[in-house]
Amino acid sequence: MDIEQQAKAFADTVVKLKEEVGKVIVGHAEIVDKTLVGFITGGHILLEGVPGLGKTMLVRTLADAVDVTFSRIQFTPDLMPADITGTNIVVEEEGRRRFEFQKGPIFGNIILADEINRATPKTQSALLEAMQEASVTFAGHTFKFEQPFFVLATQNPIEMEGTYPLPEAQLDRFMFKLDVKSPSVAELARVLSSTTGADKARAGKVVDGKRIMEMRALAEQVPIAQHLTEYVSRVVLATHPETAEAAPIVKQFVRVGSSPRGGQAIIRGAKMLALSRGRYNVSADDIRECAYPSLRHRLILNFEGEAEGTKPDEIIGAVLKHVPDIPERVRKL
Repeated sequence: MDIEQQAKAFADTVVKLKEEVGKVIVGHAEIVDKTLVGFITGGHILLEGVPGLGKTMLVRTLADAVDVTFSRIQFTPDLMPADITGTNIVVEEEGRRRFEFQKGPIFGNIILADEINRATPKTQSALLEAMQEASVTFAGHTFKFEQPFFVLATQNPIEMEGTYPLPEAQLDRFMFKLDVKSPSVAELARVLSSTTGADKARAGKVVDGKRIMEMRALAEQVPIAQHLTEYVSRVVLATHPETAEAAPIVKQFVRVGSSPRGGQAIIRGAKMLALSRGRYNVSADDIRECAYPSLRHRLILNFEGEAEGTKPDEIIGAVLKHVPDIPERVRKL
């Protein structure tokens, strides 16, 4: 199969996944798009929104559409790291006792970490370390996760009592942060109709884990022009107030800019977007589209930014306008 055929097959599979998820999830097209980007590329997603907007249902529906194992972890203040990763238990065989590692719910393909900001920092760090390493080390033994491995965490932005906000270094482990908005009148009407009747829609299986890994490998091979890689680098550096490339709004409102992981997330996401649209090359529009979910949780505002109520998306939009996608030296040629 040549590259064009592979790109078409890739795009067709993504369309089928969206159709199956769309049977259950009304609206939220942007959220579904970027969740699939994270899942296929192997990046983890943080969903933020008020209760009842379908965050949990989204990841359950994705698990229904893909033939892989699904685990849900409900985060609470008394949840311990061993409740996530697993622990040794005593097993008795033929009169002899031995320790055996009992795997926790993190050993799945699609993991829903529900209300992650309700657990203590100790438990949060156990999950995020496992996310980063794709393995758990216990008593000197390393247990690797089966691929694909994808964590989708949710958090409620309005109820702060009894919560433990994720530190910036932990937020950096997520590829994208997606803000789930309230539905429109038409979308809400469809939600009410579909959830209060006798017939409940359910997504059917579209692909298995092996196919997802093949799609991931193909996405990694998508070429990106050197000037676009430099464009991503300039965008990331423009979020740092101390650099010469910094946009004026960044110097005014930002204390700390994005880490290099932000640039990695943009490029990985842009490659996946290009393929899902039937192209085997990255465009500047793909990069700009992925900049928002990749950078919004990686910007730390200063006191003035917090006091003014400045939104990260406003800053990212200004940065994208400030940084040209073609370097000055190229435009002069």
